[in-house]
Amino acid sequence: MCRWIAYAGGPVYLEELLFKPKHSLIDQSLAACAGETTTNGDGFGVGWYGNGQAPGLYKGIQPAWSDENLLDLASQIKSPMFMAHVRSTTGTAIQRTNCHPFRHGRWLFQHNGAISDFPEVKRDLVLAISPRLFPEVSGSTDSEIMFFLALTFGLEDDPIAGVERMIGFIEDVGRRHGVGRPLQMTLAILDGQTLYAFRYSSEGKSRTLFYSASIAAMRQHFPDVHAFSDDARAVVSEPLGGIENVNRFWIEVSESSAVVIAAGNVNVVPLKPRAPV
Repeated sequence: MCRWIAYAGGPVYLEELLFKPKHSLIDQSLAACAGETTTNGDGFGVGWYGNGQAPGLYKGIQPAWSDENLLDLASQIKSPMFMAHVRSTTGTAIQRTNCHPFRHGRWLFQHNGAISDFPEVKRDLVLAISPRLFPEVSGSTDSEIMFFLALTFGLEDDPIAGVERMIGFIEDVGRRHGVGRPLQMTLAILDGQTLYAFRYSSEGKSRTLFYSASIAAMRQHFPDVHAFSDDARAVVSEPLGGIENVNRFWIEVSESSAVVIAAGNVNVVPLKPRAPV
């Protein structure tokens, strides 16, 4: 599948999370430990918030580990909120429009997982996207369709409810097509102020997802964590220090849960699929 990271806190250079940790996202693109695939080399993307009205995006179809521009940009771009993704395709083409994150206005979205039997259900899903939003769909992935369905079902007003309606709709369409386990997902969604993360699957065995312990707790073991503010938090597909650091510095997100992070505060709430209005 894929690996991803999302960060919120004081401004840091992107390289602090993408390249520097022992098991950084770039390392995970080569040797993931907790994913369905070991190598995630089918493209990458980074989205960050700076001084512009919309977040910036940089994507490429080559493996993240071989892109010298990414290394250079990550050492120069400093941001208080960003996300990054390394892709392992589940069948759609390796092209820039299929690389995460996806953007709509101030919103960024990235996904790990899949809609089961996507070619069979794709038509019904695409036709449910709002005509206002449909012209923005530029790729062919199930992930982008999920984003625009969530937007259609109210993500901009209530991100959790929008995602819950998106899940409910995809599961309903899938089951009408005879798909027993329609959806597998972890998501990160940003709006420039709040980090939202989601862990859910129709089978109740979702892909791994973790959020970081407080920086204060980490400083007890790593006094040189000077680059990060006290309110810094990250959500990751797998721990940046290796899986051995689970429960010490990384907290696993429960099944069927949404994580809301704002100003360093973490709130975890149940995720309940619902029929869209």
